[in-house]
Amino acid sequence: MKGKCRAIVPVLGGLWFAVLAGGAQGGGTPAEAGGRERVDALRAEIAHHDELYFRQATPEISDADYDRLKRELAVLERAQPERTQPAPVGDDRSGRFPTQAHRERMLSLDKAYSEREWRDFHARVVQRLGRPDAAFVLEPKYDGVAISLVYEHGRLVRAITRGNGSEGDDVTANVRMIRSLPATFRSMDNGSAPNPMPDLVELRGEVYVGDGEFARINAAREAAGEEPFAHPRNLAAGTLKSLDPVEVAARQLSVVVYTWGAWVGAGMPASQQAFHAVVHAWGLPGVARFRVINSADEGWAAIRDFQRTRQTLGFPVDGVVLKLDDAGLREKLGASEQAPRWAVAYKYEPERAVAQIRAITIQVGRTGLLTPVAEFEPVVLAGTRVTRATLHNRAAIARRDVRVGDFVEIEKAGEIIPAVVAVQLERRPPDTKPFEFPGRCPSCGDPVTSKPGEIALRCLNAVCPGQRQRRLEHFASAAAVDIAGLGPGTIAALIREGLVATPSDLYRLKPEDLEAVKGLGDVRARQLLAEIDRSRRSELWRFIYGLGIPQIGPVNARRLAETCGSLANLARWDEAQLAGAVGAAAGRSAADFLARPQIRTELQALTTGGVQPALPQLPAGKSGLPGTGVSPSRAPD
Repeated sequence: MKGKCRAIVPVLGGLWFAVLAGGAQGGGTPAEAGGRERVDALRAEIAHHDELYFRQATPEISDADYDRLKRELAVLERAQPERTQPAPVGDDRSGRFPTQAHRERMLSLDKAYSEREWRDFHARVVQRLGRPDAAFVLEPKYDGVAISLVYEHGRLVRAITRGNGSEGDDVTANVRMIRSLPATFRSMDNGSAPNPMPDLVELRGEVYVGDGEFARINAAREAAGEEPFAHPRNLAAGTLKSLDPVEVAARQLSVVVYTWGAWVGAGMPASQQAFHAVVHAWGLPGVARFRVINSADEGWAAIRDFQRTRQTLGFPVDGVVLKLDDAGLREKLGASEQAPRWAVAYKYEPERAVAQIRAITIQVGRTGLLTPVAEFEPVVLAGTRVTRATLHNRAAIARRDVRVGDFVEIEKAGEIIPAVVAVQLERRPPDTKPFEFPGRCPSCGDPVTSKPGEIALRCLNAVCPGQRQRRLEHFASAAAVDIAGLGPGTIAALIREGLVATPSDLYRLKPEDLEAVKGLGDVRARQLLAEIDRSRRSELWRFIYGLGIPQIGPVNARRLAETCGSLANLARWDEAQLAGAVGAAAGRSAADFLARPQIRTELQALTTGGVQPALPQLPAGKSGLPGTGVSPSRAPD
């Protein structure tokens, strides 16, 4: 490289490209060489993020940042027409499901991020049609996973993901578990007039997870010591592509139908408004809120109005979609290779706040999982006061080179979980140092390790005070046996005095034991003991959930309670019996957990310590407990 200087320039997301001063391979000026290399780097970067987004459901950057990469590539390709290639198409085919072809291709949508871009789109459509009065329909842009629902003669026969646009994964079995999606059309409207029933129709929509369900699942994962999902879309994608039917059934997916593909037979709607009416008449989950607009000004006002109210909808929305209402005019405009020319998605920039990291702390979960958290002065984000944001794991810290003292951008992933999404390197103080993830547990000092193929670090010390604290908090929580008055502070005091280490220790506490606990007092001590005594008779599933078995949330805990009938039976069950109740993956996880000597000892201690869980109410028609051979009234404990 004599006589030449190589400048290394950072690229969003971690890739790098080199610009050779004084010429480049293949000839051309340094600027041309740099442009060619930037195009190559962008293509590689986009392919990397497509893999993470579509196939792994673990995106590293926001949609807005991803779209900026694609826009930069488009600008560079226009300047180098000889190097232009077809735009890469995302592909969600996983290789784990059979594939099915779409009768009509599933396209993407062109994006707009500003008033100017919306008005330019509107002007293009109006000019091409010669119709300044053309009406558009504005709808929420659901943030989930695109799906094609194929109905033949009013019956659901297939559900296919977008895939590469031409064919996708057949996820029919999982989609059939979505409670809000009927397997058949409602054939009558208002009890009299028959609804038009096509021979075949591809209904296009989105599978998503509502805000409440997202919060419920993440709360259960955090209680189980598992990393929460970063975004509702990730959860929806992972669940839709799950091979475990029990997992799919336990998570309440939702679906919305908002357009159509192929339509064979009677009843094709003449407009988007008519389509919404048909979907409602068929009894399908359609778009509940939409608005008709008749000008660019009216459209821009509607876009801004919707932005102010979208957080109240109860489901993830990242923008609006504006579609030409008249189906005949749509045919006239047609489509490009990637998107229809008669629709555009206006995407809202995610709300972010900037904060300076004062500290990076490590939380120790009840399973020993170490989670890094950024601490900073309060900032307001999406209307709430935020002082902490997850850094996910050590790989995420290393990838962004997050340091104490850095100014970082905080974003609410899915507008729910605060997370660090970017570091403002230009503002980095000169005395910052790379963060070193601890090699020992901050709670007990034992070495930490990671499982094969796992990024996360864990403390494997079964008597780690941090883990004991979290396990007891989980057991006593309202979601488990619900011991009122046994909060984190009281649990910490009981552990510090050496009075409790496991849940069974709680049931051996005596009034004189609590005299040594500072700040508790006689009245609170009596109330606490009364609550502990009451909890002895909590429902069986609450005890099972309170044990903190990996992959056993409240739903699976109820299933185990219905089938095993007692804690004693649970301790004796093998992997096959457990899998029969909760599925293969959860059954294997539960078997590994229950095989630990300390867990078997704990189950025995609970049983002999006077715990008398309330037995489950079996569904009608079941006279005994599957796999036990005993009746509910005689189930041992």
